Amino acid sequence: MSKTIQAIRGMNDCLPSETNVWQMVESVLRRVVSNYGFAEIRMPIVESTALFKRSIGEVTDIVEKEMYTFDDRNGDSLTLRPEGTASCVRAGNQHGLLYNQEQRLWYMGPMFRHERPQKGRYRQFHQFGVEAFGIATPDIDAEVISLTARLWRELGISDYVTLEINSLGSNEERATYRDALVAFLTERVDQLDEDSKRRMHTNPLRVLDSKNPQVQEALEGAPKLADYFGDESREHFAQVCQRLAAAGINYVINDKLVRGLDYYNRTVFEWVTDSLGAQGTVCAGGRYDGLVEQLGGKTTPAFGFALGIERLVLMLTSLDKAQNVRSQVDAYVIMLGDDISISGNALAEKWRDLVPDIRIQCHCGGGNMKKQMKRADKSGAQIALILGEDEIANQEVTVKYLRGQDEQQSVAFDQIPHLLTTLI
Repeated sequence: MSKTIQAIRGMNDCLPSETNVWQMVESVLRRVVSNYGFAEIRMPIVESTALFKRSIGEVTDIVEKEMYTFDDRNGDSLTLRPEGTASCVRAGNQHGLLYNQEQRLWYMGPMFRHERPQKGRYRQFHQFGVEAFGIATPDIDAEVISLTARLWRELGISDYVTLEINSLGSNEERATYRDALVAFLTERVDQLDEDSKRRMHTNPLRVLDSKNPQVQEALEGAPKLADYFGDESREHFAQVCQRLAAAGINYVINDKLVRGLDYYNRTVFEWVTDSLGAQGTVCAGGRYDGLVEQLGGKTTPAFGFALGIERLVLMLTSLDKAQNVRSQVDAYVIMLGDDISISGNALAEKWRDLVPDIRIQCHCGGGNMKKQMKRADKSGAQIALILGEDEIANQEVTVKYLRGQDEQQSVAFDQIPHLLTTLI
């Protein structure tokens, strides 16, 4: 017997018992971004490797260690996308969507990073992202963050997430700060771990969010980025904070929040939780005014975020927030006899026409009442619609409630559509 082929490590199947939660989450995501006037864009999974080297930065962990990169048959270096913002900017530049225009876009799909697989962090993961282009003012920063807050309310997890925000200032301000930080770290190099020593010379701001307690102790008294801001950066961040407060959105200013990608400037934010163990970030993003130009376009301000759908699903499940998710099947049709199944399937087609959003599953394969009821219960349906010779003769259906205490009843054929609408 040949060996059974398994899925690639860190690339997981999403089984039918899980997909209804995914569909619910995706439905909420689509509905909320639509409320804010964002339009969907779909980009390829494979891009030129140069796209991510130029956008993310060649000395980041993603580019150095995590990307799935390969040469195709033409010798071109290609990469499975590790994140969505760079692809969205590339598409906007390529199709003339960005210059002197405002665009509010969203996307959803698989991303790929070669990391050590763990709960909530996989090698193929699914990301939902939002990007707003062409608006330099702080109102769009606050509005996009407000959009994320609405997502948590719609999903019922607002009480389990905390908003952390910070400003990185302009590129010029950050460069001046970078020199001061490197000088500070150089004096304490013996207290740094190997990762921080490497980052000190490649991306020193990342040392600030090190999880190593010894490194954090060494950072006591480090210069503050905000001390290097000019009036414009200070006012921009103050406006963001003021607008969040006016919208009733609580936040914590975290001056060590720097984000892991090189292209961010000014406002950055993360929603964090203690409900996911070590993987505490639910959603993250910020402003990246220089990226469009960096990737060959004209100077275009931009602000966006991304969230991992696996983490959201995991969080909803662990908090028992997915218990009321609609089942894949609303009604299961039981048909007692081959002749009855012909009439039953025809009736089911008619009910689907009359109630388009209903999910009806008809029993196939024959069997007695006990077998069919067992299948009906396993389907997760709320009701069983039972058809036998008496029901067909009387033009009615026996309705058995599978999930509640309601009494079994007989319902006329023409009343079934009304009954089905109550299940949606």
